[in-house]
Amino acid sequence: MKKVLILITILISTSIVAQDQLYKVTLLRAKPGELLNLINLLDQDIANYESYLENKPYLLRHSQGDHWDLMLIYPIDELESYFTKTATDRRANSRTFEKEHASDFFQIVSFQEEAIVKGPPINSFIDAFEKYELFHIEIFTALAGKQSELLEQRLAENQYYAGIEHRPNFIFTRVFGPSWDNFTIGFYEDMHDFAGPEITFETEDQAAKEAGFDGVNYIGSYLRSLIAEHHDTLAWKVD
Repeated sequence: MKKVLILITILISTSIVAQDQLYKVTLLRAKPGELLNLINLLDQDIANYESYLENKPYLLRHSQGDHWDLMLIYPIDELESYFTKTATDRRANSRTFEKEHASDFFQIVSFQEEAIVKGPPINSFIDAFEKYELFHIEIFTALAGKQSELLEQRLAENQYYAGIEHRPNFIFTRVFGPSWDNFTIGFYEDMHDFAGPEITFETEDQAAKEAGFDGVNYIGSYLRSLIAEHHDTLAWKVD
């Protein structure tokens, strides 16, 4: 019965991370002293997002671990409709979304990176971002020829999480834009939830082996054998 429950959880997890939906991701670093002003501008645009975007954006503020301050992420429709003149004109009316080179927006922004990625179904994404407040973000650059194997490793790690009754990560893969290949987001209520329950080594090791790893102690070392670069960040949702 336990193995059946694990299999069901894995199937649910796999459906959650199926990569069918497009997303726009923007990483921002504020000019020193301007972070709160930047958040305020973004908050105002997000509150009125229906004037500029089809779907609601979510803003995350990192607390440690990376060189950017803010991640703006939201689902988009087909690329053909997203880049029509009508759509780009709508976004141009905002004060923060996709501003042109050297616009006033960059008086308070010292770094910006944009990406189009594929990720989980939109309903799963919205449910998680509405419910949870704390997010664990890991950004990966694969070694040459290892992109597919890296994605397989991230999927297998979600299967491992299913075996220990841990929520799976959302997986996002690059369509175009950045230098990195994919990133994952895990979602939590708070730091206590992030720490998770105490689990025996035997349970973790068995779950890792059932997910295809040599054991729980080999998950990290196998991941490192696939990547050239890795950024690990905790971030809070900006409401």
